[in-house]
Amino acid sequence: MEKYFIHPSSFVDEGCEIGAGVKVWHFCHIMKGCIIGENCNIGQNVVISPKVILGKNVRVQNNVSIYEGVICEDDVFLGPSMVFTNVINPRSAVSRKEEFKKTIVKKGASIGANATIVCGNNIGEYAFIGAGAVVTKEVLPYSLVVGNPARHTGWMSEHGMKLSFDKNNIAVCPESNQEYLLENNRIKRIK
Repeated sequence: MEKYFIHPSSFVDEGCEIGAGVKVWHFCHIMKGCIIGENCNIGQNVVISPKVILGKNVRVQNNVSIYEGVICEDDVFLGPSMVFTNVINPRSAVSRKEEFKKTIVKKGASIGANATIVCGNNIGEYAFIGAGAVVTKEVLPYSLVVGNPARHTGWMSEHGMKLSFDKNNIAVCPESNQEYLLENNRIKRIK
């Protein structure tokens, strides 16, 4: 018995590492040399390129291509049809495979449907990228960014709730009751 599920319409190249509890749904291609951590869910029509690393419990929704140079840490959510790039100035007639830029999506971050992440821009822990946003620079931990180009519009809790800070720069997540401190434009969970 396999320790993971691969739908019969999907292709998994030899030389991949796939963790226990992974589910790969319809029409996917998992390429040689990628690593998929335990309990990931890969929606339909997803391509995971060589050298991509997905941590544990990553959720990849339908129609996402994860290109070489991308690393997603544990508990990352990649929304439907969101896009990663890996070359800043692509040209069909110019090979730039030696110029792939790394993008790291840190633990707990969520990227909304149809968002675009321009390569070389890391996404901080528990950051929240709104649907359709175009990320052209690094995103701070817990930051909520929206628009094109993506701009910071607020802060999010680890449970994905928008935070409102009091006069002491303290916010309480309305869902989890976790407390956060805003100090020097950075968020820290304090309870």
